Amino acid sequence: MSKVCVLTGKKVMIGNKVSHANNKKKRRFNINLCKKRFFLVKEKKWITLKICTSIIKLINKIGIEEVLKRFKYKNNNGKKRK
Repeated sequence: MSKVCVLTGKKVMIGNKVSHANNKKKRRFNINLCKKRFFLVKEKKWITLKICTSIIKLINKIGIEEVLKRFKYKNNNGKKRK
């Protein structure tokens, strides 16, 4: 299972862990992903999305329908949602 946000496309970044002695070692910066269920009122169905927490804040602010329109979310069949 990949660690990628379905809506924004955010994914893991690679960087350096720097010690006090300025030694550098590769590390990963994981994103904060959550698996969340949302109810679409217009379609009368539940969808499950793997999204980052910043998008959850946006959904609380403007609603799931508006967020899906803004990010042009496609369902599992590859068809664009209306």
